[in-house]
Amino acid sequence: MTAPRTVLLTGAAGGLGTLMRELLPAYGWTLRLLDARPVEGAPEAIVADLADREALREAVRGVDAVLHLAAISLESSFERILRANIEGTFRLYEAVREEGVRRVVFASSNHAVGYTPRPPGEPPLAPGELIPVDTPRRPDTFYGLSKCFGEDLAQLYWDRHGVETVSIRIGSCFREPRTVRMLSVWMSPGDGARLCHAALTAEGVGHTVVYGSSANTRLWWDLGPARALGYEPQDDSERFAAALVAEQGELDPDNPDHRCLGGHFVTRPPIWPH
Repeated sequence: MTAPRTVLLTGAAGGLGTLMRELLPAYGWTLRLLDARPVEGAPEAIVADLADREALREAVRGVDAVLHLAAISLESSFERILRANIEGTFRLYEAVREEGVRRVVFASSNHAVGYTPRPPGEPPLAPGELIPVDTPRRPDTFYGLSKCFGEDLAQLYWDRHGVETVSIRIGSCFREPRTVRMLSVWMSPGDGARLCHAALTAEGVGHTVVYGSSANTRLWWDLGPARALGYEPQDDSERFAAALVAEQGELDPDNPDHRCLGGHFVTRPPIWPH
């Protein structure tokens, strides 16, 4: 695959979308922005819902790749998750197929495997102790379930239509980690841009699933598949550890919120429709 240079960024007004639209142009990308609400500072951005088939096809038309970040990014009712994350992702892939775009980078989530127990050892973990990317999916919420759907949809569109996808199971991507748990799953914005760039340009990915985080001392999962794309993380959350541990304490294996990859998502009650 020749390196694409024009990418449609969905969810451009969101937190991760804002970070990526700030950082990806330095890699030579021309960004076409789309969101359901106006994008601050970008009057040229396309304001459209993923349910609008014609607007979505027009947004996709002529781009070399899509970075699909648009979603409800926290737990919500199944009806809202269905409309935004499941049906919206399906419509995005249909537009990609219809317009002949050959590469998607899909923002999956660690919550697709949220009920997976976190590794029991002390950091840093040996390679054999890290959670592999082929661990069975165990979604912790309707949100996590929607990310499992997105990964399966990506596989279907690769097998049936030849649309390549890298699904990135993102931990958390903020300028700084906010909790002790995030010390294990944090991806710096700079590393997020490095990983997205690698996912957009790597050759022969078919459908590849990778974990998305920095090279954290307290890392829980295997970054080998991401590194195989050409990703070279530069950051480590450990520089934030002393302050966070002093404030919050170390993770407690007897605390249900600390036992699994999904953190408190695994213990929160489901949000049913009202």
